[in-house]
Amino acid sequence: MQDVTSKDAAPGLRERKKRATRAALSDAAVRLAAEHGAENVTVEAISSAAGVSPRTFFNYFDSHDDAFLMIDEEVGERLRRTVRQAPADLAVLDVLRDAFAAELVDIEERHEIWSLRAKVFQRSPHLLVRGLGAHMAEESELAQAIAERLGGAPGEAVGLYPRLVAAVSTTAIRVAIEDWCGRTADIAFVEVFRLTFEHLAAGLAAPAAGS
Repeated sequence: MQDVTSKDAAPGLRERKKRATRAALSDAAVRLAAEHGAENVTVEAISSAAGVSPRTFFNYFDSHDDAFLMIDEEVGERLRRTVRQAPADLAVLDVLRDAFAAELVDIEERHEIWSLRAKVFQRSPHLLVRGLGAHMAEESELAQAIAERLGGAPGEAVGLYPRLVAAVSTTAIRVAIEDWCGRTADIAFVEVFRLTFEHLAAGLAAPAAGS
């Protein structure tokens, strides 16, 4: 399994700045919403807290609500590209595990934000609905990439197996993050992540007590 504390190829300066700005906007949105409620937080307030203009906000998010979802289309594109281009002798689940690990490299530093985001969503059901729709769309595109990796043609109807693998792996990531956020600082995310994919690889056989 790839070490989730490092990435294979470091992004360039421009890409790092873009990611930093997007993260700053998302963090500001979540912090403000945790304090005031998502419905009471404006784009102007989010932008001001992040130190950018409202115009810059819309370079990264299509709407006010998108800032709370923490879904990045570029991340989805990288995941799908990795799935398609990974060595053919690697199992699909291993490819997905390592691809997700690379994208979650910074999660330890963002424990507070992920925890606050969970509270924001609990108070704002419409964000849960919005997030579910966005995740379903991402899952569908990931299933298409898996199908192509397994020999399917682009645009061809996606079968059961690719859809199931995409759904199970993305759900596993969500559950791993939720489990980790709900814990005290007694375990690193890398350990929760590792155990999550071990359960999947084992076919979700009943684990020993406490696992």
